[in-house]
Amino acid sequence: MIFGIRAVIEAVQAGKEIDKILIRRDLQGELSRELFQRVRTTAIPLQRVPKEKLDRLTRKNHQGVIAFISAVAYQKLEDLVPFLYEEGKTPLIVLLDGVTDVRNFGAIARTCECAGADALVIPAHNSVSVNADAVKTSAGALLTLPVCKEAGITGAIRFLKDCGYKVYAATEKAVTEYTQADFTVPAALVMGGEDSGVSTDNLRLCDEMIHIPMAGNIASLNVSAAAAVLLYEAIRQRSGVKIK
Repeated sequence: MIFGIRAVIEAVQAGKEIDKILIRRDLQGELSRELFQRVRTTAIPLQRVPKEKLDRLTRKNHQGVIAFISAVAYQKLEDLVPFLYEEGKTPLIVLLDGVTDVRNFGAIARTCECAGADALVIPAHNSVSVNADAVKTSAGALLTLPVCKEAGITGAIRFLKDCGYKVYAATEKAVTEYTQADFTVPAALVMGGEDSGVSTDNLRLCDEMIHIPMAGNIASLNVSAAAAVLLYEAIRQRSGVKIK
């Protein structure tokens, strides 16, 4: 954490990887206005909170402002995609649409790294961030796996489609089973949040919707378990193994 108005302003100016900034709900003054102006030109989420919440985070003089610094340096999707093509890869990228549980995030990152996925994409708002708990849950995978933090998942999907990716949305609403998807081409997989799944707008935007058949009474898998199933189907297809 970084706390204090001037310290946070300097962190924003320096281009530090800031996940979010908490500001006391009634904060006013010239320095706070300067902070608002600086943040307005970035994609950093800013939240108004009661003073009590800030006091619970630190006993030091926070001056009504606390910023959370990311544990990793985020990459830009627009820079990563051409690099992957230049390396001669058939890229596989996972996008998280509204995933907020840190343990699920860490577990997905760990599977991505083990399965050889090339990157994990998260939105700047309404999403988990790469913090210490996420890194621990990922068994350190988040320290090696490229993570792209984009303004929104919708824009990321459009960009990947324009770059020749086949974009699949994982949802129980789909008719197509996941084994019918073609993961041998440059592909992106959109996984939805724990409660609401992939948003309706993003479902419409994806090339195809796929689902994992359920034989029990529960309608769907945990998002991290579902991601593991789909990623290892991609491995199976890319290794040429056939299901008998």
